Amino acid sequence: MQNISSGIWPTMATPFTKGNEIDYYAVEKLIEYYSECGVDGIFAVCQSSEMFHLSLEEKRELTKFIVSNVPEGMQVIVSGHTASRLEDQVREAEAIMNAGVTAYVVLPNRFAEPDEPDEALIDRMEAFLSRFPDVPLGMYECPYPYKRLLTPKVLSACLQSGRFGFIKDTCCNLEQIAVKLRMIEGSGIKLFNANSATLLESLRLGADGYSGVMANFHPDLYVWLYRHYRTEPERAERLQQLLGVCSMAEYQYYPVNAKFSLSLQGVPMEIDSRVLNGEMFTESKQLEMIQLNGLAEMAREALSAATRG
Repeated sequence: MQNISSGIWPTMATPFTKGNEIDYYAVEKLIEYYSECGVDGIFAVCQSSEMFHLSLEEKRELTKFIVSNVPEGMQVIVSGHTASRLEDQVREAEAIMNAGVTAYVVLPNRFAEPDEPDEALIDRMEAFLSRFPDVPLGMYECPYPYKRLLTPKVLSACLQSGRFGFIKDTCCNLEQIAVKLRMIEGSGIKLFNANSATLLESLRLGADGYSGVMANFHPDLYVWLYRHYRTEPERAERLQQLLGVCSMAEYQYYPVNAKFSLSLQGVPMEIDSRVLNGEMFTESKQLEMIQLNGLAEMAREALSAATRG
C-alpha cells in the first residue's frame, strides 16, 4: 500500500460553468492554486465536490482529469459511492477508481442506516472490501446524508482488515480523536482532522494533518501551521486562534462562499453550485468573505515579517 502523505489535504470544490457543466479550466487552475499553496494532497469527489449531485460519468471524468493534471508528487484520493444499495456502490466505485489515485475512500454512512447496528455496517463494509482486494482504502466520516462516526468496534474492524491508510475524522471532539489515535498507533493508518477549532491540539496528540473545507479558503495558512507547530509553538497558537474563528465560514454559505473566496484569490471560477443557489449569496455574505480574506492576508504578512525579523 502506498503511504499517504501527512499534511494538508483540501476537500476539493467542483467549479461549474453558467451552463451547469463542470468547468475543467477552473478545475485545472484550482489544482495549480493548491500546489502553489504547498498542500500535500487533494481529496476529490467528496462532499465539498458536491459528489451527491454529480452523475457517475461526471465523477469518473473528473477523477481522470484531476489525476492527469496534478503536479508530480501530489497525491489524490477520491470517494464518490453515493448510492444506498451495496451493489450500486460497488458499481460506482468500479467506475470512479483510477490507476493514479493513491486511495479510494469509503463512507461509513453508506454501509448502514442510522438505526442499524455496527455489525450491519461491518458486514457490508467487508463485503465491499472483498470486491476490491488490491485497492488501498480510506475512511471518511461524511456528514451527509447523516453523520456516522467510527466507533471503536468499527475502527477495530478496519484495523483487522489491514486495508486502510487514511481516516478523515469529523467528530470535532479531542477526547474521541485521542481514542482513535491510540487505537491506530503503529498500524500505518493516518488520521486527518477535518475540524479547524481542534486542529492544533489534535496535531499535538498525534494527528497526521488536516483535511477540511477551510483549506479551500486559505490552504497556505494550514500548511504553515502543520509545518511549524512544533518549532514555533507561540506563533502556531496565535494562528490557531485565527483559523478557528475563520472556520465559522463553513456554516455561512458553503460551498458557494468558498468558490467566491477562491475567485478573489485569482482562481477563475463561477460561484454556481448544485447544492445552494448562488443568487442567494447576498452582498453582506460577500463582504464577510472579502473581510475574511483580508484577515488571512494580515496573517500572511505577520508570519512573513516574523520570518524576516
